Amino acid sequence: MIDNFHIITLTHQTIKVDQIGHFVVKHQSKDDLRDKLTQVKDEYNINEIVYLSTCNRVSYILYSEAELNENFLKKFFHSINVELSEDRLNKLTNFVRLYSGIKAINHLFELSASIDSLVVGEREIFRQYREAYEQSVQWKLAGDHLRMLDKYTVTTAKEIYANTKIGEKPLSIVSLAIKRMLNINPNSSQRVLLVGAGETNRLVGKFLKKYEFSDITIFNRSLDNAQELSDTLGAKAYHISELSNYDQGFDILVVCTGSTEAIISTDIYSQLIHRDESKKIVIDLSVPHNVDESVQTGFDMHYISIEQLRTLAEQNLEHRKNEIGSAKKIIKGRLFEFQKVYQQRQIEKAFHRIPQEMKAIKERAVNSVYAKQIDALDDNAKSLVLEMMNYMEKKCVSVPMKVAKEI
Repeated sequence: MIDNFHIITLTHQTIKVDQIGHFVVKHQSKDDLRDKLTQVKDEYNINEIVYLSTCNRVSYILYSEAELNENFLKKFFHSINVELSEDRLNKLTNFVRLYSGIKAINHLFELSASIDSLVVGEREIFRQYREAYEQSVQWKLAGDHLRMLDKYTVTTAKEIYANTKIGEKPLSIVSLAIKRMLNINPNSSQRVLLVGAGETNRLVGKFLKKYEFSDITIFNRSLDNAQELSDTLGAKAYHISELSNYDQGFDILVVCTGSTEAIISTDIYSQLIHRDESKKIVIDLSVPHNVDESVQTGFDMHYISIEQLRTLAEQNLEHRKNEIGSAKKIIKGRLFEFQKVYQQRQIEKAFHRIPQEMKAIKERAVNSVYAKQIDALDDNAKSLVLEMMNYMEKKCVSVPMKVAKEI
């Protein structure tokens, strides 16, 4: 039964990320995705299926009694994407990984604890897996086998996150920048300037809101693009051309734009601080730098650069990787426990049928096989025979139950 668990997967480790899209289920809506997964499940005699798709992996978690081999994979992915070329289908084993039995379960445990992730210890994959599983349950694509596996997957991941340091030390450049900023101990009432309103500064904005910074001003090349961030933060928004005329001062400056040249020059910085000589916090998350080097060296400031943060992120990643061994020890114990509990569950399910099977055998013996002989008996003998049959039925049911418990 354990051998019927399978995972078919492609990740950043086996194929370029921009090529993974060829192996996802193409769909226009959730209903469309449900229908396509149901069709694939029925077509290939798959008992249960969970479909997980992220930016750098696609995984099909299956319980199937069918034989999964290279030929199966070719047919399976042709159904997933009929536009896949014959050449790509013939080379599937170069980038598709098929795990079966205990290896599949081990892979799922590692996946949920982000040991197998592009960013080790990042909990997002655990959330994505849980959403995928719940979706399959809702669509009646996952049943008792994957339910049991999910229970142990969740327990294992939580134990790893709780008892190892694999999720410690942030890796996100933005979270590291905010942590550096908070270590300087600024007051939440201090004035913040955000130059740029792209994805990075939108993430910065979420942290600023979390830590209750309220005096925020945004400068961006497009006021339309700045509007959503402005509304979220209750901030004023100006066109970036007005930066050189801004005279309200600041305490914290966060710069991240797509410009390939420095935006914060000595002249603009001097205008922004005016006669204020207090030490500022300047965070430059741009590549290349948007804060000119002459500003970095010419003024008293706490300067936080993306290079500093990347170095710290790499150190933090190494710290997390050092925890992989501890995480795998936990997984090894959980694998053994899951096998034991899963086998017990299958025995229970099988034994659940025994009383019905024994009753059916007895009734067939009485009403068919030995019907004539029993009818020829007198009432006392007939009653005795039926009483003995009932006794044997109950005893025969109890024997395998007793043996299973002893095992």
